[in-house]
Amino acid sequence: MIDKNKMISTARRTETAVLVAVSTQKQSQDKTREYLEELEFLAGTLGVETKKTFSQNLERRDLRTFVGKGKLEEIQNYINTEPVDMIIFDDDLTPSQVRNLEGAFKEIKVLDRSLLILNIFAMRAQTAQSKLQVELAQYQYMYPRLTRMWTHLSRIKAGVGMRGPGEKELETDRRIVQDRISFLKEKLDKYDKQSITRRKERNRLVRVALVGYTNVGKSTLMRQLSKADVFAENKLFATVDSTVRKVTLENIPFLLTDTVGFIRKLPTTLIESFKSTLDEVREADILMHVVDISHPSFEEQIEVVQGTLAEIGAADKPTVLVFNKIDAYTPENTEVIEDHELLGEDQPEIKSIEEILEQLRNSYMAKNTNDVVFISAEKKENLDELREKVFKHIKDKHYTIYPNWVGVDSFLEEQSSQFLDE
Repeated sequence: MIDKNKMISTARRTETAVLVAVSTQKQSQDKTREYLEELEFLAGTLGVETKKTFSQNLERRDLRTFVGKGKLEEIQNYINTEPVDMIIFDDDLTPSQVRNLEGAFKEIKVLDRSLLILNIFAMRAQTAQSKLQVELAQYQYMYPRLTRMWTHLSRIKAGVGMRGPGEKELETDRRIVQDRISFLKEKLDKYDKQSITRRKERNRLVRVALVGYTNVGKSTLMRQLSKADVFAENKLFATVDSTVRKVTLENIPFLLTDTVGFIRKLPTTLIESFKSTLDEVREADILMHVVDISHPSFEEQIEVVQGTLAEIGAADKPTVLVFNKIDAYTPENTEVIEDHELLGEDQPEIKSIEEILEQLRNSYMAKNTNDVVFISAEKKENLDELREKVFKHIKDKHYTIYPNWVGVDSFLEEQSSQFLDE
């Protein structure tokens, strides 16, 4: 008979962490608190529980240990009484800072924001291509940070010429990592050529790409518009692999692509490695920029996305600005220009989605451009207006491709099905 008291649990233990950030002249304390909340969400996406957060005001971050001596001692005192598995910093650490912090915290893992994001991408990657992209980004990130921790890599590869006279272990490790980076780039080049061929074949259809900050509801909107079973979850970077689906509006077919979400301080190695995925954005005809209007810093998130689009050369495309999650919006989330505010009156109580829509349509957000729409993808609210606005762009582009179009959708449906990703 099995003694249940002696059974060993195989459940994974939840790892714990403390988070650390620094406020400077360029980053206010309010922003630091907000960034720490986002960092906690990132950690939670990996299944890491945050036990405590630390922040410090400095003119500039300490070149040796990121935080000052006093704050470092405060963190050490805390983890001596409340042990944790890792310490996560809300900015990139230099190789020397990592070494110094690892020396200060002994056996506790030290991570920075970029490494945390890379780990999330590694967990989320599903296709062979995205797994290679993440692996390449990880090696490129770690290469300048090689220390004794990398000596195990010397066992990966053996053979004549691997270790010349007088060559140090670190130099050997660097050579191995460089070889791996070269190998991964060669494999990804082959995938890129295949992707380029597929995208060229798709030129017969208008292409629309969903872009936006991570966790703003792009995948949920994709699912509503395409009626396809697309994975969506309330976690950061739920989507890493791009998904392409065919959608038809008023007998005009087009391709809708869901892409990876952007984030503040997205590691440059990821931008480089995910070139083919971002090409889906670069080569799209129309962008749907999805924004979480319920987020208190949605304006900064818009700037982050626009900056990334400019960086990859996709900032000048026709864009529909889609403010999502209006069901979670409250007037306190953002400054809304209303007559009662000018008179010094209190905000009226919002009782329905219709009232929220009316208020938002009269706000400054709706006055910047005609291509603005307010929706709730989760609640399927106001999607008809979104379809109308997007369809105007799709129709214009479609008729430049097919000036004599008479609605022979069956032909294009047969031709386009072979170009869609599985």
